[in-house]
Amino acid sequence: MSGKCLLVIRIRGGVNAPRRVEDTLKMLRVSKNNAATIIDDRPEYLGMLQKVKDWVTWGEVRPETIQMLLEKRGKTEGGRPLEVQTLSELGFSSIKDLAEAISDGRIQFWKLKGIKPFFRLHPPKKGFKRSIKRSYTDRGELGYRGEAINELAERMC
Repeated sequence: MSGKCLLVIRIRGGVNAPRRVEDTLKMLRVSKNNAATIIDDRPEYLGMLQKVKDWVTWGEVRPETIQMLLEKRGKTEGGRPLEVQTLSELGFSSIKDLAEAISDGRIQFWKLKGIKPFFRLHPPKKGFKRSIKRSYTDRGELGYRGEAINELAERMC
């Protein structure tokens, strides 16, 4: 299991996107705008992120941000919010324990039974600060942003 846990957020829509890019976005489980998922930093995922870097942004996520996403936007397969009963069936006593397990890499988010493997987020409060057509290093919002992903996720919850 790898060390870092990454949060991937889709920013741009899929109009005029090549089929291979759309397929890669579906494999990453971010098939709609403002969808987010948590992945680890395996080379396979990093290659997929490079392919879709013009549609998503990603970075290292803190356990507190994972906990906030699970509390506010985490859903069961039936579309209901996460409850203590669902967590106890998975072997966790609280959302904080689950967030730490995901962050440490002990469990993969998409393998959790009964929990949707993505989050549907709101557009960010006060909007995007920069252009969604440029990379983060070039005064934009797309691509790798490191720890700054936590601030964006908080504004989108």
